[in-house]
Amino acid sequence: MRTARDQGALTVRVFAQRFSATRQGARLARMLAGHRLHVWGVPYDSPQGQAVELVVAELTANAVLHGHVPGRKFELRLVRDREAGTVRVEVSDAHPGRPERVAAPPEGEGGRGLLLVEAVGSRWGVAPRRGPGKTVWAEVDCP
Repeated sequence: MRTARDQGALTVRVFAQRFSATRQGARLARMLAGHRLHVWGVPYDSPQGQAVELVVAELTANAVLHGHVPGRKFELRLVRDREAGTVRVEVSDAHPGRPERVAAPPEGEGGRGLLLVEAVGSRWGVAPRRGPGKTVWAEVDCP
């Protein structure tokens, strides 16, 4: 009979949680993501930890502002793959519209979220999800 000790070290860890599609839900998602990364050995103040938190903040803000469907929540999923050296952030919402990078006015406050995700992440994209809506994902290199 095999025991937990026989299985070796875990290389993939997953965190998933649904949040209300509100600013407070997005804030809580970012805070819990930072905590989860810290538990997984990625310190709060490390460049990788800060990059993942920024990606979570931008993608959850987009889910709240542009992907909100009344009565529906958004879901945050984090996947830490030590072997691949990545953290994958997935944010799913019920809105069918696909996110786009747009040219933001220089003095405007918004419109740069996906540009920031692209700048700090290794890659990002949009995938269909089971049921209505989409999943916007991004990966951050985290050796």
